[in-house]
Amino acid sequence: MTDYRVSDVMTKQVVYLPVETTLDEAARVMKEADIGDVVVTDGASLAGMLTDRDIVVRAVAENSSPAATTIGSIVTREVVMIEQHCTAGEAAALMRDRGIRRVLVCDSDRKLVGIVSLGDLAMQLDPTSALSEISEQSPTV
Repeated sequence: MTDYRVSDVMTKQVVYLPVETTLDEAARVMKEADIGDVVVTDGASLAGMLTDRDIVVRAVAENSSPAATTIGSIVTREVVMIEQHCTAGEAAALMRDRGIRRVLVCDSDRKLVGIVSLGDLAMQLDPTSALSEISEQSPTV
């Protein structure tokens, strides 16, 4: 695992949505792009990350209206970042230590360049593993 760099396994396509976006629109974007997360912005600033699970756990479970609730009201504001030249093993350890499934990836200037997920690590490191198969087949919102 330590031979691979985060830049080798990360998803480079980052989708950004503003805090004013409604949950139903965010879910549509995720489905169309076949992704499970978006980066949420507040103007030019990073506001946090929203996952498909956030929509289900924080909104649907609380009976929030998907058409009236904005992603800014449920976004995870504490984001965890890792430098793109760190190893995949370091990324996995960070996820384990923080109890998270996704980490934002930045360059040496702290500019966002991608997202690495537990599924990305599994797919790259052992494409035949059960986790890889689940990650590949798991539908997003």
